[in-house]
Amino acid sequence: MEFYATLGGTCQSPQVLNRLFGAGMTGVRLNLSHTTLSACTPLLEEVFWPAARAAGIPAHLIVDLQGPELRVGTLSAPVALEEGGTAVLGTEGIPIPSAALAAARPGNHIALDDSALLLEVEEANRTHLVCRVLQGGLLRSRKSLAILGVDVDTPPLTPADLDNLDRAAALGVTHILQPFVRGREDVLALRRALEARGLGQVQIMAKIENRRGLRHLDEILAAADQICIARGDLGNAIPLWELPGIQKDIARRCRAAGVPFCLVTQLLWSMETRPVPTRAEVCDIYNGVLDGASSLMLTGETAAGQYPVQAMDYLVKTARQAVDDQRRRL
Repeated sequence: MEFYATLGGTCQSPQVLNRLFGAGMTGVRLNLSHTTLSACTPLLEEVFWPAARAAGIPAHLIVDLQGPELRVGTLSAPVALEEGGTAVLGTEGIPIPSAALAAARPGNHIALDDSALLLEVEEANRTHLVCRVLQGGLLRSRKSLAILGVDVDTPPLTPADLDNLDRAAALGVTHILQPFVRGREDVLALRRALEARGLGQVQIMAKIENRRGLRHLDEILAAADQICIARGDLGNAIPLWELPGIQKDIARRCRAAGVPFCLVTQLLWSMETRPVPTRAEVCDIYNGVLDGASSLMLTGETAAGQYPVQAMDYLVKTARQAVDDQRRRL
C-alpha cells in the first residue's frame, strides 16, 4: 500500500520528513490551491527529495491541482461569521469566484471550509451576494466554497494549473490529483496537457467529489489511472449520512473495474490536536483497507497538525493490520 502525507508547515523540515518516511510514508501531496510548484521548488529540491533518497524509497510526489474547485479569495485577516448575522460575498465583501456569483440564487445554501460554515443566500446580483449565516465560525483565506445542489460551469484546468504543469517534470511529479472531475472529458483534457509536456507517464488520480462525478463514474473509471474518494467535498455535495454507502459503492465499482483507489479526508482528523486517534478513526481506516483501498492520504493531520509523525504511524500500523488480518482469513 501507499501512504501519503500532505506537505505543510508542520512537516517541512528534514527531521520531520525523515521520521515520516521512517513511519512508513511513501509519498507526499502538495495542495496547489494554496501554493505553486515554483514557490515549493526549494522545499522539494533541498528537503523532500534528499529525505526520500536518504530513506531509500522511490517516493511519489503528488500535486493536487486547483481545477474547477471554488474557493474563497485571499483575506487580509480571518473573518468571524456570527450565526444569525449577515455575510456579504463578492466585490463588496468576502471575495469569491465570478462563476459562483453567476450561479448563486436566493434560497441557495453555501458551504464554506468543508461545511464548517453554512450560509443562505438572501439577495443575489452580478457583483455580490447577501447571505444569512446559518452556521458560524472563523473563515480564513482560500477555504473551499460549494453552492449546495448547484453545478457551477468552470473549465477543468485553470491558467495556474497549466503553469504548474509546466514545472512538473523538472520537479519529479509522479501523480496528479485532478479535483472535481465531472466526466471523461475532464480527464482527457488533463491527459492532453500532460502529454503535450512530455508527462504521459504521470498517473492521473481523478477525485470524486460531486454529484456529476458520481453520475459519470463509469466513464471516469475508463479514462483515469486511479480514483480518489475525496470525502471532504463529496460530503458537502450529498447528505453526510449517505457518504458511507456511496464510499462503499465507489470502492466496489473500482474493484470491479480493476482501478486502484485512494481514500482521503479526516482519516485521523482528531490527531490534528491529539496524539492518539479515536476508535472510530482507526476502524474507518481498517474498513477502507478491507474495501480495497490501494492508498491512504492524510491532509491537515500532517500539513497543519501537532502530531504529524504519530498520525502517519497510526495510519500505517492500522492499514497493515487490516492487510495482515485479511490475508489470514483467506
